[in-house]
Formats: sequence, structure tokens, C-alpha cells
Amino acid sequence: MPSLEFHNGEYHSPRRKVSWFARRFPSLVFYTKFFWIVVKASSRAKFATYDSTAWSDSSVEVIRALESVGMQFEVTGREHIESVDGPCLIVGNHQSSLETTVLPAVIQPIKEVTFVVKQALLDYPIFKHVMRSRDPIAVTQSDPRGDFKRMLGGAQERIQRGSSIVIFPEGVRAEEFNAQRFNTIGVKVAQRNDVPIVPLALDTWAWPLGERISEVGRLDPSRKVRFAFGAPLTVSGRGDEEQQLLVNFIERKRSEWRRDESSLDSESTLPTFATS
Repeated sequence: MPSLEFHNGEYHSPRRKVSWFARRFPSLVFYTKFFWIVVKASSRAKFATYDSTAWSDSSVEVIRALESVGMQFEVTGREHIESVDGPCLIVGNHQSSLETTVLPAVIQPIKEVTFVVKQALLDYPIFKHVMRSRDPIAVTQSDPRGDFKRMLGGAQERIQRGSSIVIFPEGVRAEEFNAQRFNTIGVKVAQRNDVPIVPLALDTWAWPLGERISEVGRLDPSRKVRFAFGAPLTVSGRGDEEQQLLVNFIERKRSEWRRDESSLDSESTLPTFATS
């Protein structure tokens, strides 16, 4: 599976024809493909043949499956990850399952990476084999003090092995970014391990949470998927300034995206006039 083609740190989905059936039933088409991607990956993971390259390839397959139903991706700022010598923390907001399945295709080809994830993901049927093979840091989300210790200890181990870590400090997935819920764990981990933070702002609500199964929401291909990475931050002192810079970056990018969407919506409603 070829990797994504980035130009000057950016990836934009190529134009492609979407079938009538995929336009009419995007969720059905995508989840059918996604199921088989996960089954193949899980089978390899069970036999310990699912390495970092295979993980990245599966992630690219997920992107192609989403693009096949009309979803458009925009990734900017990947050069900031490339500029870091050694491991780093990638710290951003959290919306849906999309980022954990798609980010490996963006990051893994240039830097070994893993995630902080909820323990439940390591217990899901089929999917658990894939997640466990990637050596994530698992948290319970029910024991804050214990989770904090697990994150600090787990992060230190993985950073020493040369792995970067993706952290979503909000803890829960939500459409709107909540600065009050965006805790300082990313700054604390970076400070204790003397590694830089690469800010991440994202909008992945094109794959929203489901009502019964949170990972299976109704897709909205009309909504663009966006990832933006910011310039690396070096934490000094208590990290208050860096924490605020993280929040500011996420809020600024999301405001820019909302203005872009509003502008496109306005243009689509302008009257057209026939010309002779």
C-alpha cells in the first residue's frame, strides 16, 4: 500500500469519482471496507507479524476507504514533526475514532509513534489485537491518580525506546473543543522527559460518535477532515505558557476552519445569473 503523498508538509485528497451507491450509502460502504481492514490487521497482529509498516499501510487503507465515499482530507504542518530530532509528544483535541485510525498514516512513516488510549480499546473483539501490538499507554478513565502515574511511567518507557506519543488531554471525544477540559498532562509528560510538543488541531466530526456504539457513527462526507500540526514547543518552568499556546493554536485553527466553511456555504447559496 503506497504511503500518502505529501508536498511541503501538506496532503490534500485527490479528486476521484464516487459511485452512486457510495454517495447514497456512505456509512454502509465504508464500514464494510473498514471491517475487513481491521480483520486483516488483527489476523496479522495475532501472529506477531503486524509491524509499524503494516500499521501505517492499514491506516492508509482507511483513508482510501473514506475517500472512496467522498470524504476529503486536508493535512498541514507535517514538516513540524519532521523537524524534531528524536521523539516528541503530539498533543491535540479529540473528536472521534477517525484520528486514531488515520494519524498512523501521517506520522508513522517519519517517526515511530504510539497513542494514549482508553483501556476498553484493548479489550474490543478483533480490534484489541491491533491495538495491543502497537504498545499503547492504556488508561482507565475512572482512576485519575492511577491513570496519571501510568501515563508518566508509560511515556518515559516509550520515549526512552525512541517512540513519539499522541496524547488527547480532553480525555473524552466531543465535537466542540473544551479548553477547560484540556488538562496539562501533555505539558507534564514533555517537561519530565525533556521532549518537545508538536501541537495538533483537528476536525474529524465527519466520522461522529455513534448512538449505540460510539465508534460507529453515521458518516458525513460533506464535512472536510482537517489536521493541522503546529511549530514545536519546548516546555520551560511550570509549562503554563506552553499550555496556553496549545489551547490558542487549537482554538485559532478551528476558528479559521469554521470561517472557511461559512464562506463556502455562503458562496453555495449565491444566486446565479444566465448570460447571453
